[in-house]
Amino acid sequence: MPGYSEMCTLFGFASKNAVAKVVEKLVDAGVVERDSRGKLVPVALTETVPLLGLIEAGFPSPAEEMALDRISVDELLLGKREKMYLLRVKGLSMVDAGIYEGDLLLVERTSQAKVGDIVVANLDGDWTVKYLREKKGKKYLEAANEDYPDLWPQFSLEIGGVVRSVIRTYGA
Repeated sequence: MPGYSEMCTLFGFASKNAVAKVVEKLVDAGVVERDSRGKLVPVALTETVPLLGLIEAGFPSPAEEMALDRISVDELLLGKREKMYLLRVKGLSMVDAGIYEGDLLLVERTSQAKVGDIVVANLDGDWTVKYLREKKGKKYLEAANEDYPDLWPQFSLEIGGVVRSVIRTYGA
């Protein structure tokens, strides 16, 4: 969520007091709330969705439909909402990890990542998404497509986030 100063600019208000009044109305309406640090975050606007069971991705098998549980899609995808952001994928370097051009990546903003994580990283001034790997104590980036080489930093490797989910829509 933008801060009060940014909202002044976005809404064309002359003072933060005007923004505060709008924010309080949004809080009262249940559209936003304050997190543990007092920052504004959107409230989950979706209902829970039933988890009906497992589906065979190998050979077909009989399936029974019964609600096993209900899952909040917002909580599933946005557990740490204030740290999350989306990026749209451009390129084919991660297709063997199931990440395709046009997909949305839900990324947790962090500079800490484990070897093996799919990360959003700044490598020598350019941003990319790859697996974080380590060899002989040196970290590097690895594509999930054999047509792309490993990327070793010449100067710097900075982690900007860890991919937590891939979102892909089908059809209209």
